[in-house]
Amino acid sequence: MNKVEISGVNTAKLPLLTPEEKTTLMKKIKQGDEKARQEFINGNLRLVLSIIRRFWGRGENVDDLFQVGCVGLIKAIDNFDLSQNVQFSTYAVPMIVGEIRRYLRDNNAVRVSRSVRDLAYKALGVKEKISTEQQRDASIEEIAKELNVTKEEVIMSLDAIQEPVSLQEPAYSENTENIYLIDQIGDKKNTDEMWTQNLAIAEAMKKLNEKEKMIINKRFFEGRTQVEVAEEIGISQAQVSRLERLAIGHIRRNFK
Repeated sequence: MNKVEISGVNTAKLPLLTPEEKTTLMKKIKQGDEKARQEFINGNLRLVLSIIRRFWGRGENVDDLFQVGCVGLIKAIDNFDLSQNVQFSTYAVPMIVGEIRRYLRDNNAVRVSRSVRDLAYKALGVKEKISTEQQRDASIEEIAKELNVTKEEVIMSLDAIQEPVSLQEPAYSENTENIYLIDQIGDKKNTDEMWTQNLAIAEAMKKLNEKEKMIINKRFFEGRTQVEVAEEIGISQAQVSRLERLAIGHIRRNFK
């Protein structure tokens, strides 16, 4: 993490471009100037370095993360539109982060089917497009409409590719002292007995069907009302109430 050289690049001597230099170089790049393109890439490697720091501590090779971040940087350069009156870094950061996250998902030990993963990537592409063009977050409804799929399919696909986070991951580092996530979540309720009960409930939930799991998750883990859940998944409140009662009944029987 603290080494000066990453992927053959001396990070202690990375150049830093002024806004005026960036604008001048970008205009030359759009005219096909390869020398300006390389200079622009070198002048933005500090941006890549600052972004990959967010992903350190996950067991990934720093050189690999840096190279993947550079791919995102190059994509941002090739797709940047000078007429949009947006700073390059504002446009580039989500593209670099997205490239790194795709790399981490593809190398995740938890395997997800190709069709689900492809749908999730398309959904992320729509989110990224709307975020870049309209400077706002895309709704699930917008993504589903754009991809011609149901809201449930979008939600399930995005949930499936979420990267698991280790409780041993550093939440904060200062010099050689690390504070880990597990150090941040302890309280009086987290007794061994409560932990065992939670595991039992989690096992019981695995036996629910997909719609029951979704409703329980939204109602009790996301804090949604029955009306909100009904609107989101396209059924009546009465149906949500009935499915909720059935799911709770199944959990109680399995929990016993």
